[in-house]
Amino acid sequence: MADFPSKVTTETSSPSSQSSQHGGSRLRGMAANATTMMDMSFIRSVPAILMMIEILLGLLHWALIAGSDYTRVPAYGWVMFVAVTLWLLTTILFFMILFNVPRRLVFVPWLMTVMVYNGVATVLYLTAFLTNAATVRHFAYFYGHIAAASFFGAVVTLVYGASAYFSYLDWNGDGGNAATSTVPT
Repeated sequence: MADFPSKVTTETSSPSSQSSQHGGSRLRGMAANATTMMDMSFIRSVPAILMMIEILLGLLHWALIAGSDYTRVPAYGWVMFVAVTLWLLTTILFFMILFNVPRRLVFVPWLMTVMVYNGVATVLYLTAFLTNAATVRHFAYFYGHIAAASFFGAVVTLVYGASAYFSYLDWNGDGGNAATSTVPT
């Protein structure tokens, strides 16, 4: 038995090849950790699809306005504030839910928080859309940009309204108790 350590080798490859592959396995491990941290079922849910539509059309909405001479009409300061702020907040909320942050922050009533966020976003986007639609006539050269922005503002308002409705159904179906479920579905 004394000869056992000298006769058996436990190396499966040379030390130089292990050091060259060490970085690759670390990257593979990080990718596996990121994949397990993501809630892939969330992406296929109705709230996630609505959030992706809000992000895409919200970006289009404020980009159309930003591409015009919107500073001539002071009311567009409000429209841009609402559009850009809600676009950023929706993007952050989407990635927070995708990466399971609600499971780590269980003290936050997520179903109610998302419902209130979507309700407030609907009202804010409605005011921004109405402001946008009421001032389209002030633009001659950028009329097409502003009119298209007004259309997309209306669509985003409707999508936020649908998100608010589905958030309400999730919250109401759960009974509003944050202890039973903390992740919107």
